[in-house]
Amino acid sequence: MITIGVTGGVGAGKSEILRYLDKYYNCRILMSDNAAKELEAPGGILYDPLVRLLEEKASDGSGYGPLLLDNGEIDKQEMARRIFSDPELLTKINGLVHPAVNKYIHEEIAREEKSGEKEFFILESALLIENGYDGILDSMWYIYCEESVRSSRLKASRGYSDEKIRSIMMRQVSEEVFRAHCDTVIDNTPDFDGPHGAAIQVDEAIARLREKYGAQR
Repeated sequence: MITIGVTGGVGAGKSEILRYLDKYYNCRILMSDNAAKELEAPGGILYDPLVRLLEEKASDGSGYGPLLLDNGEIDKQEMARRIFSDPELLTKINGLVHPAVNKYIHEEIAREEKSGEKEFFILESALLIENGYDGILDSMWYIYCEESVRSSRLKASRGYSDEKIRSIMMRQVSEEVFRAHCDTVIDNTPDFDGPHGAAIQVDEAIARLREKYGAQR
């Protein structure tokens, strides 16, 4: 099984790349955000410790709203209000979530490797570099897109303001860092299915990996 990391800035079109891979290749796709949501759901290993930490924050009399929704899930908007008003709490939450998600990802890669059913394991995350996955995965793909196109996409799909887009982009890894840690760059600026689009680039990248590692390891 060949392991691939897919990363890039917000609005670059990573989801579009993943849909293409899922449609045309025998792969398991794991998005780190989805892994975190699963672990933070009722019954997940992060649920109880997160609730305890967040309820401690509310005990200081700051007038926060209810933490839990009617179905028992953590209200993510309320969670965000409590976290981002308290840097110390944010550090504690990250100290819980990141190691648990990383452990889950490693276990899923090992499980898929053992099953031998998939040719590729695709891991998507904006934090692959920060979490050291460039030293673990067979290939790291940077999904690049011109900033103006990314901004237009975010305005159209999410209704983000220019100010919010700038704020998000400023907090993310720079293009130089992405390129330094990734062996493959997929330019998702042109028309996806066009003569120079991302679809062709993905096919070429997959062909190179098959040549390097074999069609099935």
